Amino acid sequence: MPVKVSVVVPVYNPGPYIEDCIASLLRQSLPPEEFEVLFVDDGSTDATPARLDALAAEHPHIRVVHQENSGWSGKPRNVGIEASRGEFVMFVDNDDHLGDEALERMYEYGVAHKADVIVGKMAGKGRPVPVELFRRNHPYATVDDAPLIDSLTPHKMLRRSFLDRTGLRFPEGRRRLEDHVFITEAYLRADNVSVLSDYVCYYHVKREDAANAGIQRFEPVGYFKNLREALDVVERYTEPGPLRDKLLRRWLRVEMVERMSGPRLLALPDDYRRELFREMHAVVVERFGPGVAPGLRPAGRVVAALIRDDRYDDLVAHAEWEAGVRPKAAPTGVEWQDGTLRVRFSAEFTDADGPLTVRADGPRPPADGAPADLAEAVSWLATAADDGFEQATADLILRDRETAASFFQPVEVTRERVAAGDGRTRLVLRGTATVDPAAAAGGAPLHGGLWDAYVRVGLGGWTKECRLGPAPAQGPALPPAGMVAGRVVLPYWTKQYRNLSLDVDRAVRSLGLHRLTPADAAVSDTEVLTVALPLYVPDTTEVLVRLADRTSRRAFDRASALTPANGARSLLEMRVPVPLLRNARWRAALVLARDGGQERALGLPLLLKVGRGPGAVEVTPTAPPGLPLRLLRAARRVLGTVLRKTTGKV
Repeated sequence: MPVKVSVVVPVYNPGPYIEDCIASLLRQSLPPEEFEVLFVDDGSTDATPARLDALAAEHPHIRVVHQENSGWSGKPRNVGIEASRGEFVMFVDNDDHLGDEALERMYEYGVAHKADVIVGKMAGKGRPVPVELFRRNHPYATVDDAPLIDSLTPHKMLRRSFLDRTGLRFPEGRRRLEDHVFITEAYLRADNVSVLSDYVCYYHVKREDAANAGIQRFEPVGYFKNLREALDVVERYTEPGPLRDKLLRRWLRVEMVERMSGPRLLALPDDYRRELFREMHAVVVERFGPGVAPGLRPAGRVVAALIRDDRYDDLVAHAEWEAGVRPKAAPTGVEWQDGTLRVRFSAEFTDADGPLTVRADGPRPPADGAPADLAEAVSWLATAADDGFEQATADLILRDRETAASFFQPVEVTRERVAAGDGRTRLVLRGTATVDPAAAAGGAPLHGGLWDAYVRVGLGGWTKECRLGPAPAQGPALPPAGMVAGRVVLPYWTKQYRNLSLDVDRAVRSLGLHRLTPADAAVSDTEVLTVALPLYVPDTTEVLVRLADRTSRRAFDRASALTPANGARSLLEMRVPVPLLRNARWRAALVLARDGGQERALGLPLLLKVGRGPGAVEVTPTAPPGLPLRLLRAARRVLGTVLRKTTGKV
């Protein structure tokens, strides 16, 4: 069978950090006979070469190439390209990993849209990744109509015939930004680039030893020499004008302005940031024409002008002020409605003195001018925020706490100017987000786990994120858990900071079920058990109830139904098999469908006692265990763990 995808993995002394990469490649939904993995060992001196050879011996679709150390990833990737046999080539770093369906989805998406380059959605665990690029799918993208230039890492899938036709290869040797040179040329020469945003294909992972090649401190002279090579590619394949300026602006913004702004600059030692500043100043003066900086947002224009004018001390003063500028998002309401969670919030920017305020009659910043001092810069940015308030944005993002996968939720935004005295106003955004558990993960259901709510605020010169919270002590009140699309979704405030998060299919003990009273449960004369649960359901939902008797170790599964009741409650109705349950004490649980066909029971605090004769069914809510019992259970768990480790027995 023809090989659809060749995965090229450059390897150098990854130690145990390669194991997640290997595991993700072995889990791919694409059949093993349809893809191959090429590990190119660049002279590793740890146990990795033997590990890879053993892996290749076990899996026919895995090959290993050993070579002398070349100093960086360019040559290993090129060696992988030459050895590849696939229709497409996918580049993966040895300390990152793929989503389980990444190769299959990216391949099918690329074939469907005749793409030469496929960019899969990324998530960054402790590492920054592009956000705006993955707001939606882009089946036909160019550097002019999509923010492709925001993603210049090599972790893409490229058509092998495109690489051969263009002769495109990575620069080799000990150098930086070889991926910028390679990917920029790929974008500019491809017949089509497709961006797949509804599934997380690639996970960037920050290593615990902070040894990722891409986050090490670099030597400024060599770094900006290599950066000029990426600028050369832009100039080679574009004509002077707005498009070229737009592309060059990416390096000014990301590699210079953002490094010279706020906490990121202040975290660096003074001698190192002065060296960076000198190299940046030289590049700005040499390579960026008058059309590049004016396209930046106002805060970026101020920093770029200070770099251009060689005003290092003013730049540091601006960074010290800007470090205190941050968004704040306060929840104002959370409720279930029509099977979705409606989240209301307000958002605005603050500085060290409180909410950021503006004057409508303040000075306007010029397109390419530098402020005379910090006070003028602050006035410029405040006025720019006021001028652009009607275009300000506030997005709600759900982020998986385990993987950092992020998904935008639909939001309706209104804008309000709030009087702040002395002729000044606050610029407040008010949003209502709709979270549909059945489609909140890029059109797919939310998977089990913890999801944190972030608000991404774009106003004036900044686009920044913050957690949604803290919620005030007196509210807003949170609704109960909801069962939607086969998932139990519990909104909750985090303990330490009272930020909004969602617990999906995990918080069995925190659903408020222990607050049931005797009036909430009963068995009718027709032997139908009815329980009023603090559990929202949008419509009648079929569920499975498991009844279990610990003494006899018997269990029965009964088809039941949850129907909406008053408010955010539901009624569980189930016919009780009285003849089967006599003379025993039964506990009840909802059986939840889980990923991979596994099941999980949601225990209900109910005790059914069934005797003989009519009306012999007694339903009693059970209280949660007291502190002594909880401590005893915890001690048993710890003891069990110790025994398993020491004796190997349960």
